[in-house]
Amino acid sequence: MNFSTIKEKLLSAVMIAERLVGKKETLPVLSCVLLEAGDTLSVRATNLEAGVEAVVPGEAKEAGIVAVPATILSQTLRAIAGDKTSLRLEGDNLLVESKGTRTIIKAVPHEEFPVITAPSIKKGVDVARERLLAALQSTTYAASSSMIRPELGSIFLSVENGKVTCVATDSFRLAEKVVADASGGGESDVLIPLKHALELSHILERLPDERVTLFVEDSQVNMRAEGLSYVSRVIDGTFPNYKEIVPKNHTTEATLLKGDFAEVLRKARIFAGAEQRIGFHVYPKKKVFDITAQSPAVGEMSDSLEAALSGEDLDIYFHIGYVADCLPAIQSDSVTLSFSGPGKPLVVRGVSDTSFMYLAMPLNR
Repeated sequence: MNFSTIKEKLLSAVMIAERLVGKKETLPVLSCVLLEAGDTLSVRATNLEAGVEAVVPGEAKEAGIVAVPATILSQTLRAIAGDKTSLRLEGDNLLVESKGTRTIIKAVPHEEFPVITAPSIKKGVDVARERLLAALQSTTYAASSSMIRPELGSIFLSVENGKVTCVATDSFRLAEKVVADASGGGESDVLIPLKHALELSHILERLPDERVTLFVEDSQVNMRAEGLSYVSRVIDGTFPNYKEIVPKNHTTEATLLKGDFAEVLRKARIFAGAEQRIGFHVYPKKKVFDITAQSPAVGEMSDSLEAALSGEDLDIYFHIGYVADCLPAIQSDSVTLSFSGPGKPLVVRGVSDTSFMYLAMPLNR
């Protein structure tokens, strides 16, 4: 191997790959990145559940392949001051050279490195990178952090009729985001483990591409962009039929400014105590919408909000996080809170953002 490239491009690829490797793997090669030089340099990493391959352009003088610990290579590249870096094999080890620096990194036998398999389907769904990223960021917080019920610790991703839909629920709240400008891909759906969905979000944030391609099949999901491919295994399970629990009608509705609502919720957190319990008191005939919270250790609050109200009077209580968490995902300046009565879920939508829907279950009295 003898390959020269821009340090920042190489470091960017290695940093993406480094996040996937294990720190205390019983198989040493799983703590490594695999570097394969040909016309370009391929940087690969996998933890057996997910894998990534990034392609780095440069000048190849000799082909070759080597596996080195990801953390050591990453730290070495960070310490290099020069703009250009060369990678060469010295015996069985990797020699990293740049202006004024020379480092030899002990290699691991690369023959044991697992193969990252490509999807068998030929046609993917083309989608705007920023919109796919927004769909993941708008839903991942609503998934369960536990894998006791794997379907709740996953993101449900559905491709249908030119739409990509992401949904997550932990059984106490649910978030759905629809990307409507996708093309191709047929119809399919999968459950992506939460940690892999978060990793995909991290990668999408750092890509320069305007559009990416998703390949969705029964056993894996694959995202491809120019010079990068990320593949994740999926959960073998059934996502809840969430559309059955979304209320079809509401008895009380409030429309208010998102900023005012968020500000009162920030204050309410201080007074909500360990249970983080807040009350919504909606009286449309009196044109009153109050939010209350109290804690023996801190005190109590009752703040009124200006809102357009309709329907029946209602007193209902929620966990404050299950209401506030959705607000950053709403692009509208105003939000609509639709209540279906005591003990029934609250549905939150943006007034001008039909792509996002959020549902929160109330607390028992």
